[in-house]
Amino acid sequence: MQIRIINAPQDNLIEMLERRVAPHVRKWVEDHPISAIGFVQASVPDLFFFADIAGKAANVFTVELFGTCPQTTTTLAVLGETSAVRAAMAAIEAAQQPAF
Repeated sequence: MQIRIINAPQDNLIEMLERRVAPHVRKWVEDHPISAIGFVQASVPDLFFFADIAGKAANVFTVELFGTCPQTTTTLAVLGETSAVRAAMAAIEAAQQPAF
């Protein structure tokens, strides 16, 4: 699993993101302020698990990015305010740790 957080994404980065998501996500991006983006590259089952963890941990919008290898590895984008994205990403990292 690889994790990255981008604070204060520039407009060109938002445009790159919009090219890799479904139309309804583009609309959400246009209608909501995004002060940070978290990225998680993981297996497909982990993607769904981490999206659930992120959404329960903070007020973020999660979306799978197109253009990755969906058979084995994919990328999750966690969008929102900086503090919410950081909280969601911390929850994802904590969920990655062994429970025992």
